[in-house]
Amino acid sequence: MTPRQLVKAAIDGGETPRFPTGPLAVHNTATLAGVSIEDYTLDPTVMVDCICRYYERFHPDAVWLSADTWITAQAMGAAVAFPGAGQPMGGTGETLVRSAADIDRLPAADPESLGRMPLMLNALSLLRQRLGDDVFIVACFDQSPFSLACSLADINEMMMLLVTDPPFVQALLARCIEHASAYAVALGRAGADMLSTGDSPAGMIGPDLYEEFALPAERRVFNAIRADCGVPSSLHICGDSAHILPAMARAGADVLEIDHLVNLDDACGLVPDSITLWGNIDPVRVLFNGTPESVKAACANAIAVIRRNKRRRFVLSSGCTLPPDTPPENIHALVEATG
Repeated sequence: MTPRQLVKAAIDGGETPRFPTGPLAVHNTATLAGVSIEDYTLDPTVMVDCICRYYERFHPDAVWLSADTWITAQAMGAAVAFPGAGQPMGGTGETLVRSAADIDRLPAADPESLGRMPLMLNALSLLRQRLGDDVFIVACFDQSPFSLACSLADINEMMMLLVTDPPFVQALLARCIEHASAYAVALGRAGADMLSTGDSPAGMIGPDLYEEFALPAERRVFNAIRADCGVPSSLHICGDSAHILPAMARAGADVLEIDHLVNLDDACGLVPDSITLWGNIDPVRVLFNGTPESVKAACANAIAVIRRNKRRRFVLSSGCTLPPDTPPENIHALVEATG
């Protein structure tokens, strides 16, 4: 099996000779290549070269195409900047949406022209050309609608508006669904093998509000992906998401990316085995601060849990994004852990 075939088979629940690997290496690939985060972020050829050099060095089964979590927010009009040297691009703190009129002024979704979306689509096409058809490419369309709304309207304000003005929140979510869906579909058409999205603020609002606001929005995006391009999709919520895992499993994603704070045994019990689990090695304590021996032990434990729960759909990975300076020997240890 090629790496691409291996990951696809795992997601489909088929027989595989081993579990595939796909650590979330993003800015880590730039650091390994001796490239600044700024150059990586703004030059698609540099981004692709960093990812390809990472692949050639470690040979994971899946690689990730991502720049930061503000691509869609910027395309909708949010002000973004590099907060400091070596730090990824993020919001400047300016609030874009304060009123219903501001929602009306948001542009129509157009991934071919807005913000850095064309840059990312170009990077994906270049990456597919460089890696060919044998490597599984995950393209991130961060953020999910609720997280995107928090970026546009200020996260603290959004938390209050959930209670004080639900119609406003729903109106903003509708526009965020439009943009997230369009960007995801464009990435799917450009050659991604899986489309990944994050919704971390949704993990802070509790199960009831998650089911009322975030979950229906996520579901609409995943349904749009399935209807248009049929590319598998993945949902990630940072931190301990065990309290909403059963609801996340109903969002319509094919894969749930499990952070290290979630007990993997619990995840196996909370998530139907028709959904792939992707994770969940601690990116800091184990992969950044650990040793190859401790990485191998953590990976062996994760695989043992998956086998004990008789699950086929599993990809061994970091639970979240690798820190930029993650030791190369620890990445090797993770990638080699499945044989």
